[in-house]
Order: sequence, then C-alpha cells, then structure tokens
Amino acid sequence: MRKKAHMVLFVLVCLICTGCGGIDFRHDVPRDYALSQEAVQSTLRMEDLPEEEEPSVDFLMEEIYPYARGTLSEAEQIWYRDMERILGSFGEQINLSREGLDAGLDESSIDRIFQCVLSDHPELFYVDGYSYTKYSRGEALTAVEFSGSYNVDLDTALERQETIRIASEQILSGIGAGASDYEKVKYVYDTLIRQTDYDLKASDNQNIYSVFANHTSVCQGYAKATQYLLNKLGVECTLVLGTVETGEGHAWNLVKVDGDFYYVDTTWGDVSYQMEEASPEESAAGNGEPAMPEINYDYLNVTTAELLRTHSIGGQVPMPICTAKEANYYVREGGYFSFYDREQMEALFRTAVESGRRDVTIKCAGEACYREIVEGLIDGQEIFRYLTGEEGKIAYAQNEKQLSLTFWVTNE
Repeated sequence: MRKKAHMVLFVLVCLICTGCGGIDFRHDVPRDYALSQEAVQSTLRMEDLPEEEEPSVDFLMEEIYPYARGTLSEAEQIWYRDMERILGSFGEQINLSREGLDAGLDESSIDRIFQCVLSDHPELFYVDGYSYTKYSRGEALTAVEFSGSYNVDLDTALERQETIRIASEQILSGIGAGASDYEKVKYVYDTLIRQTDYDLKASDNQNIYSVFANHTSVCQGYAKATQYLLNKLGVECTLVLGTVETGEGHAWNLVKVDGDFYYVDTTWGDVSYQMEEASPEESAAGNGEPAMPEINYDYLNVTTAELLRTHSIGGQVPMPICTAKEANYYVREGGYFSFYDREQMEALFRTAVESGRRDVTIKCAGEACYREIVEGLIDGQEIFRYLTGEEGKIAYAQNEKQLSLTFWVTNE
C-alpha cells in the first residue's frame, strides 16, 4: 500500500508596529518613532497546495524609482515583483513564483524583500504587514504562499487612494513645469512642512494618508509623502530607516539631485514637532520664548557626514555615501560660510530683507568658522549691522551639531 505524502505547512505573520517621540531642536535632543516587528509561528499539515488567485485591482503608481529593488539580487527581484503584484492588488494567499524557489530563495528572504517593496512604494499606504505559509515535502521546500496584512478594507482603501490623488495633484499644481531638481525638492520640503503638523497622536501616521488627508503625521508619514510627491515630479527619492542619537527609530529620505545623492529629513525641517514632548518649562508658552521660524533647513540636501552627526542609518536597504554639496540648501542659497565673510553676510541678509523674509539661517563649514561667526554676530552684536529690530526684537537659535545659526525678527 502506498503511503500518503504529508506536507508540512508553516505560517509566519509579520506586523509593523511603531511608537514615536519628540525633539528639542535648540538643545539637540532629537527623538522620533521606533520600528519593531512581532512574529507568530504555528505548524499545520495539509494535503494540497492552495490555488493562486488573480489580482483584481492595482494600487501601484505607473512610475516609481525602485532604489531598494536595485539592491536585491536577480533572484530576490523575482519575489519582489510577486509581492508588488500581491500587495498592489490587495491580495491574500497567493503563491510566490516557483522561479524564485528554483533560484534558491526561501522564507529567510521574505522580510528583506517585503521591506524593499515598501521602501519603493509609499502608495501602499494600506499595507501594515504580511504573512506567509511554507509548504514542504520532507526537507524540500515546495511552495510559499504570501498574504498582505491591510489596515483598511478594499473599499476604504480605494476611497483613500482618491483622496490622496486629489490632494497630491493640488500640491503639485503649485510648481512650474520647468523647475530644476533642487527647486522640486525644496518645494516639496517647504509645502509639506507648511501643510503638516507633527502629532504623535495622529491617526494613520505611518503612511501618506495622514499627511494628505489629515495634515498631521510623524516621521514615517512625512518621509513617505516626500517620496510620493518627488517621484511624481520625476525626482528619484527613497525611504531611509534608522535611528537618531537618542537611540529611537526614525525615517527620512535619500534623493538624487542633478545626478548626486543627498539626504533630506522633512520631519526635522518642521519646527512643529520640536515641542511635542516638551515640558511646560521648555515650551514657548511656558517661558515666553519667541516663536521660531516654521522651517529649519539644516536637513535639506545634506551629506552622509552631516547626517551622521545626529542620525544612524539602519533598515534593510543599503545606502550610498553622499558627498556632494552643490545642491545643499545653504550652498545654493548663499548661506554657507567657510569663514566670516562680512560682504557675503551683508548680501545674504539684504536679499532676505528685499524678498520679505523675516528670518535668515547661516551654516558654517567647520567649527572654527562657527565660533568666529558666533563671536562676531552674537557676542559682538554685529547682527544689528545686517538685521534691524525696528519692527520688533531679534531672536536667534543655535544648532551646534549642524554648525548653523538662525536669526529672525519677532514681536513677542
């Protein structure tokens, strides 16, 4: 009598869970959300493999910049495309390609590939995890069935997709067709900061819906919205995961401007997040400190060396070493100093006043330059040569980690 061949089936569920923290810009104590994953495993026995289902909807953008996919091997990219198809169609219980198994892939590859898919696709706002089922005959892996885990049902996801489309089109209508890469990145950075408030309690704050529909989010929402808009503008942009100097998890972006890579952290550009967890003594309302300008440019197109002063790169996707400075905000806007050049300083403040700006930020190339400018502008009160306080007081903030100084006029 022939014995029945039993199949061993393993099920693994991965859920994405997050928490968040705040930041104090003036004292360089940044804190943000932490990423974690939880897994549950069980063992069952089945006689037959599941049948594959065809997708009925497609949420994926027509054009993406698959930076993360490019870091995978040719074999891994087979399952990457499978997961794109499954997650983009709200799919469940669909077999990953046999071609991937034949190329040597197994369950140990799934999480890295899944994270790469999410890194490349901010429009998968409804995905919050995955599960898989492994089928084996003896020691041989015969199939892997993959399912997405979704935070809303299909009808709700379609409604939210339309909300995101309308909101993003309204934002993108504000930039001219002939804008340069730098202008596009700065426009998205400025616009998202002005339209979004950092809020630890914001709903859907790990995806782009929180930004485009509710205008409140935390770092992953900011970063994915930045990626989503820049990709639509034709600028290569991907998600970066890591930690900040307090050890808490954080998310920001890698962008390509005029052929060179830079880091952009839209969250840290938004002053609204700075006092999210501040004590009453630290808050502006509590101590009477003048309100800071709403945008901080210390993290608009920075090098790896500048980023690593406060951030640590982590996640599943390897990042390049960024060394270019030509598209850095301060370099491009004339606010980057290698020494205390008073003619350059005068021109910088004159341009700001003529354009109606009430704040000016300068960045120094090194510690010696920074100390020289602090001694001149603040200790020597030379700031009054460039910016008058006729309409109010002159306030300032220092960021010693990034060697920058911000001055602004306030009536408070």
